[in-house]
Amino acid sequence: MAAPPQPPPAGPGPGPGPGPPAAPAPPPPLPAAPGPGPGQPPGPGQPPGPPLPAQVAAAQAQDFDPVQRFRLLIPQLKESLQTLMKVAAQNLVQNSSIDNGQKSADGALQRFDKSLEEFYALCDQLELCLRLAHECLSQSFDSAKHAPALVPAAPKGEGGAGETLPYTQYLPLIKAQIAGAKDIHNALLEGANKITGKLPPPGGP
Repeated sequence: MAAPPQPPPAGPGPGPGPGPPAAPAPPPPLPAAPGPGPGQPPGPGQPPGPPLPAQVAAAQAQDFDPVQRFRLLIPQLKESLQTLMKVAAQNLVQNSSIDNGQKSADGALQRFDKSLEEFYALCDQLELCLRLAHECLSQSFDSAKHAPALVPAAPKGEGGAGETLPYTQYLPLIKAQIAGAKDIHNALLEGANKITGKLPPPGGP
């Protein structure tokens, strides 16, 4: 008995039909707004960034500079003087009205002694700034005159290895060395006099 005929192999069927249209590509992202560079103030909606090291150093130098401190105190002194004159005038008018038997204006006036104390406090600060500036200037002149360059603290063969000191620190070091050398000289002279039996001169060594 013959086998039943096999069905012919299925040929390539029709391809898939056209699908839905592809979604359009998203637009490229917008470039970020440039932030403030170093040393530039932040924009109107941006929080202030941390202070730069140069700004911190400038603020510290401003605090220690007596001349800059003096310049900052001058406007405060002017304002304090204006307040003092105003308070003095108000108190004078009120006291004059009371002496003449007139009714004074209601309301407490600012105390004159408190304004005067504030004015004197600013004057004291200005005086200290001027004294400090004068002392710094005198010290700078002395340093430029006696030691225009840094002075070696010790010879290179004694462990100094090129260490240098400013004149303000070098001066007390030299004074201590001179005092030590003088003490050694006096001790040696006293010992030599004891060995030879000589008495020290009446005027001292």
